[in-house]
Amino acid sequence: MQTKTSKSALFPYVLWIALFVIAPIALVVYYSLLDIHGNFTLDNYKAFFTSVYLKMTLSSFWYAFLITFFTLLISYPTAYFLTKTKHKQLWLLLIIIPSWINLLLKTYAFIGIFGLYGPINAFIEVFGFDPKQMLFTDISFVFVSVYIFIPFMILPIFNSLDRLNPTLVYAARDLGASPFTTFRRVVLPLTMDGVKSGIQVVFIPALSLFMITRLIAGNRVITLGTAIEQQFLVTQNWGMGSTIAVFLILFMVIIMLITGQKDKGGRVR
Repeated sequence: MQTKTSKSALFPYVLWIALFVIAPIALVVYYSLLDIHGNFTLDNYKAFFTSVYLKMTLSSFWYAFLITFFTLLISYPTAYFLTKTKHKQLWLLLIIIPSWINLLLKTYAFIGIFGLYGPINAFIEVFGFDPKQMLFTDISFVFVSVYIFIPFMILPIFNSLDRLNPTLVYAARDLGASPFTTFRRVVLPLTMDGVKSGIQVVFIPALSLFMITRLIAGNRVITLGTAIEQQFLVTQNWGMGSTIAVFLILFMVIIMLITGQKDKGGRVR
């Protein structure tokens, strides 16, 4: 009886996965096997391995790496100092609140900030310098992307640091370990699950960015997400767009497998 009850309880979840995970992926794979006229073909997969798409894929991974690297570089020390503050939950909430704002609104806000008549150029002009066009550059694209992804990196790292058993740190210091050695041999390994989770939630979406590349980088930065958007909406080549999406899904699965979590000891339970 309990087995039948447990199976019936799983049915809504299985149905949800079938309708909203498996079915969409199967549909994308199906369209990837069609040409622009709806005929069955493997030319889309052959085209993906040409120099144009391979270069675009490498570019996507490079920008995703830069975004993830700078996000982690800022987020880890921020999360560490948050765990040491008195009202850490309040400070964490203040960091998370900007992520509730619509992404499009934040992007347009940065267009105004980086624009020729924005506050940054106004500040520069005070010192006698000519205004500069800061939009449509790699730097502005990476900066805005890092700003948007920081809360999603801080949260899992903060949770890992907050659950870390402090007696392990005290023991390492009592045994003569320096602060750097304690961090490298104790703190970092025991919080690596949070780092991996943060890398997942930043690197994977960074691979498929398209709105920020269009509005901030002016399409000078071409990612897999931008290519999918152009294939579907501009060239109307759903087959090629679906093929890029298939490879993007494969890349995401590989990244999730690489950054998969393995629970370690040293947590406060």
